[in-house]
Amino acid sequence: MRVYSLKNPHPRTGLILRTYMNTGPVAGNAAEAFQEKFRRLSTGISSVILGQEAVVEELLVAALARGHALVEGVPGLGKTMLVKAFAEATDLAFARIQFTPDLMPADVTGTTVFVEGRSAFEFQAGPIFANVLLADEINRATPKSQSALLEAMQERAVTVAGERHDLPEPFMVLATQNPLEMEGTYPLPEAQLDRFMFKILVKRPDAATLQRILVVTTGSSEGHVGQVFTRDELLTLQRMLRSVPVAESGLEYVVRLVEATHQHPLVRLGASPRGAQAVTLAAKGFALAAGRPNVEIEDIRRAVLPALRHRLMLSFEAEVEGAEPDTILQEVIQGLDKKR
Repeated sequence: MRVYSLKNPHPRTGLILRTYMNTGPVAGNAAEAFQEKFRRLSTGISSVILGQEAVVEELLVAALARGHALVEGVPGLGKTMLVKAFAEATDLAFARIQFTPDLMPADVTGTTVFVEGRSAFEFQAGPIFANVLLADEINRATPKSQSALLEAMQERAVTVAGERHDLPEPFMVLATQNPLEMEGTYPLPEAQLDRFMFKILVKRPDAATLQRILVVTTGSSEGHVGQVFTRDELLTLQRMLRSVPVAESGLEYVVRLVEATHQHPLVRLGASPRGAQAVTLAAKGFALAAGRPNVEIEDIRRAVLPALRHRLMLSFEAEVEGAEPDTILQEVIQGLDKKR
């Protein structure tokens, strides 16, 4: 396999990673401060969402990287509670849209209405004008309504009647979906899946965790997060994450990894350049969460599954064999590590 670098970039991937080279490193004490704030926020949310520490960590990394996340799991695992707990802990404006087949794009973005007293049309903002938007059961809405989120997720703005309206900062879409119930649903197209930085899988808790959940949720009072820190502190952490340095060898590893997804025999179309960006940014978040001022290869490996599992288009042979994207990505990582 040919190795690409920033000096010899791949035409689809290498140049884009230049965006994530840094103007200056993060000091060690700043990384420790980030780790402490991250730990406080993670602990606060985990006190309500029991037994899902890895899920909470991935959600926070996506949020601090200014990304969007698709949260997938069967009903009853606390996906909606997870999103609400995050918004509450960070004091962010929260809005929820229950996606149904009769939902219209204007129900998401807002629309212009005629005001009789002023004899003029005015824009009435929809629920998307929030810091944290919960798109609950997003695959139950028609593609027309799903696409109302596309511009917002990419441009952080919506256009209604030819007029652009900027969304508040920070802005994050957290969408949920049930992977089992397919009747009456509209699977998200690849273009929209690619807008999500992470696809987070919420798994069933073990017996011990389930017992703890019963104690907390069926007692006299349910768990409550409370505000951990403010919106401005969150914005500060987002800026700090962007300044984490990544060595050229780390960027080359990301490039080789993304290119290797295109060469796997069970993959029809591998990860996109946006996937390479997601892995790079997520690795910065995982590094800071561990208190490190720079990215290590282990941080990149940690970012691969949530950042790329939804970006692979598997071949017909993979579907016949029942191959899973996570298994394929683990094979790709192992193959690269053997060649290092």
